[in-house]
Amino acid sequence: MDLEDKSRREVLKGALGTGLLAASAATVPSLVLPVLAQGERLVPFTDVPDTFQVGPVRPGATHYLDTREITSYFTDNDDFYLVQHYGQPEIDNDSWRLKVTGLVDNALEFSLQDLMGGDVSEQQVGFECGGNGRRLFQGLIGNARWRGVSLANILEQAGIQAGAKEIVFFGADTAMEEIRGREVEKAFARSLSVEDAMRPENMLAFEMNGEALPHYHGKPVRLLVPGWYGVANVKWLTQIHVQNTRYMGRFMGRDYVTLKKEIVGGEERWVENSVTMMNLKSSIIRVTEMAGRYRIQGFVLNDGTPLRSIEVKVDDGPWERAEINPRSTKYSWKLFNYEWTNATPGEHTLISRVTDINGNVQLTPEQMPEKVSFWEDFVQFERTIRI
Repeated sequence: MDLEDKSRREVLKGALGTGLLAASAATVPSLVLPVLAQGERLVPFTDVPDTFQVGPVRPGATHYLDTREITSYFTDNDDFYLVQHYGQPEIDNDSWRLKVTGLVDNALEFSLQDLMGGDVSEQQVGFECGGNGRRLFQGLIGNARWRGVSLANILEQAGIQAGAKEIVFFGADTAMEEIRGREVEKAFARSLSVEDAMRPENMLAFEMNGEALPHYHGKPVRLLVPGWYGVANVKWLTQIHVQNTRYMGRFMGRDYVTLKKEIVGGEERWVENSVTMMNLKSSIIRVTEMAGRYRIQGFVLNDGTPLRSIEVKVDDGPWERAEINPRSTKYSWKLFNYEWTNATPGEHTLISRVTDINGNVQLTPEQMPEKVSFWEDFVQFERTIRI
């Protein structure tokens, strides 16, 4: 048995053990990849305007997927979503260095070859942009195989000193910004608490889907924080700095900040939080028809907490259990299928919801806290079609 077969069997066994797979062995192959079968067609959503277009990747531009046309479990490197804020710096692999500085016993410096010669591992990780949502029909999303080395191992080599509170990750992408009337050069950076940084799944990734990390995705090395929104996965990584104060750069303290209304100690207040771990979310992304039979498909993303169920509701009908792709792993996206056996002609409304093992259910729009930004759009997403 090769490693891929062994991995697939282990994933399938684990999913069955958590009750996520209701499919029989005969139906499992149809879940492996969401490709259209011969004679199968996409049923257009009526909530998507004719003007909605997804173009090719362009330097410096945001790129998103047409989620109706996801055709593989792993997102092609050229189609995985892209967001950048300070350009896309060109970096020479041979001269690139990663420094570990600050409150450490041993300041370190690594070349790309140093990292590639370390204890390398691979994992499946999918994530979305913190600004992903209904406005782009969930297109700021992707799922890939990543190879690299453990961040925790690097930090252990450096030796984090007592009193350290945060670890800051700086990218090579920089820009001039005007702050209080003065032009200053700023690098893209994000921080993690020491506890969050030491999670064993965090990775310094230098390969994506079996290839050297592409330029647009942070060549030669990027941070990968499974279960967190994409902004945490700093690209073009050049420095890891350990400090005893809170890091308050633009992308922690001013941007990628969700402003929402909450009850704080019995008082209603507007609260700001940095975009960090992904919220529990599912979305229907396409409907197909073949020989009069309809299939509803979608994805789930969250922070890695195991799931209890994925359900689909048609119009005012009951919530019905969907089947999850057996290849799904803890931090990958979870693609799901629902066989819509009693579809009738006319207009229909489709909604999905996901529940985790702790009983947390994806929120409805009415349950979502009042917000002032589009960050963290994870409510149940209503889709409409006509048969």
